[in-house]
Amino acid sequence: MDFCGQCGEPAAESGHERCAARAELEPPRYCGHCRRRMVVQVVPTGWSARCVEHGTVTG
Repeated sequence: MDFCGQCGEPAAESGHERCAARAELEPPRYCGHCRRRMVVQVVPTGWSARCVEHGTVTG
């Protein structure tokens, strides 16, 4: 099952229009694989989000 990176709820559920809009401007806060809260670091050149189980995502 995949999860929303912004709110942590299952991605298959409807109602993620607001999350999609936020995802254009903000890094993910939840891991899309396991729903764990990620450690997020934002720097002027981009961002990185780290899940303890699934590693780092950058953008």
